[in-house]
Amino acid sequence: MNLYFECKSGISGDMSVAALLDLGADRQKLDSALKSMKLENEFTYNISQVNINAIRATDFDVILPEHHHHGKHHHHEHRNLDDVNKIIDKTDTTENAKTLAKKIFRIVAEAEAKVHAKDIKDVHFHEVGAIDSIADIVSFAVLFDDLAPQKVYLSPLTEGTGFVECQHGKLPVPVPAVCEIAAAYKLPLKLTDNNGEMVTPTGAAIAAALYTGETLPEEFIIEKIGYGAGKRKYENPLLRVMVIK
Repeated sequence: MNLYFECKSGISGDMSVAALLDLGADRQKLDSALKSMKLENEFTYNISQVNINAIRATDFDVILPEHHHHGKHHHHEHRNLDDVNKIIDKTDTTENAKTLAKKIFRIVAEAEAKVHAKDIKDVHFHEVGAIDSIADIVSFAVLFDDLAPQKVYLSPLTEGTGFVECQHGKLPVPVPAVCEIAAAYKLPLKLTDNNGEMVTPTGAAIAAALYTGETLPEEFIIEKIGYGAGKRKYENPLLRVMVIK
């Protein structure tokens, strides 16, 4: 099986997870992996069907408990890469999935370290998008490993423009971490005048972890299509992942 990630509407962690679920990756493996992390008090998640421009898509939504939103800092706000790797190690999933999850995390952490001029060990995890990144990245790795494609093709990552608000103030789009990941892994970008962020650091890291530089065959047959819904408010927030041959 070969997969083609069509990133014409950008790519994020939740869109990637949703698209693989939509393709038929094993939901039970996902549930048991997330349960085994024993982080129920830090997040729950919801998988549903939504319509985007009248196209039925799967939505993967990580839900944080209320107290996260009021600026109270809890102990888990300060995980670094080692802490995250320990969580991944005790997750009930395959070695391949763990390796992929760690690889994606490392790509994000390296980019954040560069942006903030810190040692990678000192990049704290609230800068890397906190608990929802753990959920998105582990979920993606488990589902990708379940599908076990031989080859992965990626379209250029389509990105927006303008600025996005974050805890450090306003950041230009593509955000600095995405630029660092794209630079380090030679990811092809395509900029549009869509206002806002279409490629998240997690999305870029997933793309970087899978990117081999292989170009899509001139002709192929589509065997199956998965639609992953995005949460951003732009024209068509959908990641399509196709099984092709």
